[in-house]
Amino acid sequence: MIVDLAPVRNQERPTWLALDEDGTISRWDVTTGDHEAVGTTSVATEPDHEPWSDRELRRRLHASHDGRFAAVVNDYGRFGEVIDLRTAEVTLTLENDGYHSETVPFSLTFGQSLGHCVVIHRTNWNRLDVSDAATGALLTDRSFPAPAEEDGLPEHHLDYFHGAMYASPDGRRILDDGWIWHPVGLPSVWDLGPWIEGNVWESEDGPSRIDLCDRAYYWDHAMTWIDSVRVAVGGIGDDDLDMRPGARIFDTSRTGERGMAAELLAFEGPTGRFFSDGTRLFSSGDTGLSIWDPADGKLLDAVPAFSPTHHHPSGRQFLQLTDGVVRLWTA
Repeated sequence: MIVDLAPVRNQERPTWLALDEDGTISRWDVTTGDHEAVGTTSVATEPDHEPWSDRELRRRLHASHDGRFAAVVNDYGRFGEVIDLRTAEVTLTLENDGYHSETVPFSLTFGQSLGHCVVIHRTNWNRLDVSDAATGALLTDRSFPAPAEEDGLPEHHLDYFHGAMYASPDGRRILDDGWIWHPVGLPSVWDLGPWIEGNVWESEDGPSRIDLCDRAYYWDHAMTWIDSVRVAVGGIGDDDLDMRPGARIFDTSRTGERGMAAELLAFEGPTGRFFSDGTRLFSSGDTGLSIWDPADGKLLDAVPAFSPTHHHPSGRQFLQLTDGVVRLWTA
């Protein structure tokens, strides 16, 4: 039975990776039905895990843009691994410190740097690292300098619990759906290039880092890049108790109020998961799929009784995975 899917973007035909409950990873052409086993995973199941706020431990599949590498992680857990699907070998064993990891999906996304596939992954509650996907080599080695005062915090200390991560469509920027104490969701964005090629502290306090908005007790909800600048964030409100269904659109290249990203628009209606094809915003709610114009908030179309869980941007395919059964809709 299929437990998760991940799109492979840089292919002539829309291709997916599929993760079976027995750990088998397959390459799958949904249109033709062709599939081929290309690897396996043996990530620990973490049987002693205790869920927080109904967030059950689950296996999550990620795919590199070219489909050469897959990552399988335990969302809301602490373990994972990166697999080279050409050789079926594990190139990188993943582990975060487990500190409040039950509050967030395992922070991971693939990217590109100087022609190499890289993996951005959480190694501590407040630390991310970048590793070479092929070799596992660490590319962001750093140590905190000693604080100026005995009881002070070191320079670059980041009081932030990293959450789900999303690479921009051009692969140059990272969106992090994390939170700060005491619990306030604070999605942030920064540039990938300077982080790897120059400033190893870019994800902590680099000049490209910018926060989007803050919402008390509210994170791990709908979020997506519209294009390589604009981000759509689900929920209108400042607190989980007064949150209304809707979308807020931010320009991450400009600064607005309180030094955060400029907010372009907020409109009610979108709910559930968010996806985008670079122009439109798709929201997958309980009653179906809705299609919106993120420039003016206008509802463009709807697909009733179809609530996709996965999206293939370049293939324009939406898949709904429910209890191992997959339904397809093409935009």
